[in-house]
Amino acid sequence: MKLDLHIHTNISDGSFSISEVLQRSKEKAVTHIGITNHDTVCGLKEAIEFSKKMGIKVIPGIEISAYDKETKRKIHILGYNFNLKGENIRKICDPILNQRHNNSLWQIEQLIKNGYKIDVNNIFLKAKTSKVIYKKHIMEELIDKKYTDKIYSDLYRILFKNNGICARNINYADAYEAVKAIKKDGGIPVLAHPGQLKSYDFIEKLIESGLKGIEIYHISHNEEDHKKIRNLSKKYNLILTGGSDFHGKYGDNNVSIGDIESPKEFFNYLVSN
Repeated sequence: MKLDLHIHTNISDGSFSISEVLQRSKEKAVTHIGITNHDTVCGLKEAIEFSKKMGIKVIPGIEISAYDKETKRKIHILGYNFNLKGENIRKICDPILNQRHNNSLWQIEQLIKNGYKIDVNNIFLKAKTSKVIYKKHIMEELIDKKYTDKIYSDLYRILFKNNGICARNINYADAYEAVKAIKKDGGIPVLAHPGQLKSYDFIEKLIESGLKGIEIYHISHNEEDHKKIRNLSKKYNLILTGGSDFHGKYGDNNVSIGDIESPKEFFNYLVSN
């Protein structure tokens, strides 16, 4: 048994289709995958049906872009094994998708105003399988127009970070409401990569809202994070998960599906619950 519980497809900001993700999973001998697209449950039914032919178990998943409203600090929440309609999840996530798309259109306008010769239609084509336009689609157009040679380049940081001409935040979901929504839809809420976002401080409040797990194995985590997460897991009886956070060519690392595995205890939890 080999589990990778953190995978993105081209329905959000990954470059692989569902079928390509499943094919890569089969090649890497991964038996169970969590498809965790950002802020959408679209494509999960299709993935589950297609996976049956491949002999792979797809666990319905999502990664919700959230934050703590008081501190404005980001907290990503993974959800697993919820009902596929995800009505409560969609109420939380649909406004995020709308904001993200509109913000991306604004970013494209800023680039054109500032002299970047980019084609809006090309960007829409790059994002045609996604629910919204992401920065990665914009950066791919900038690569095609020879402004840079990779997505996570100096240009990315200049444009989208700090005081860049395209730097603007959107309102994310309330993290505690995101946890509750996953629970209401019958799912398992898990704190995503707390080492990356430094979101350890919010554990107790998230648990009060219904948090059940915490992601231990992630490309951004080191041994110090692993130790801290193991201690939190023991203290609060949290399930441990992990995965590659695979985005295909849109990833900022060379990690592939199955390179980072989830502890098998998550599967045992699913079976017993």
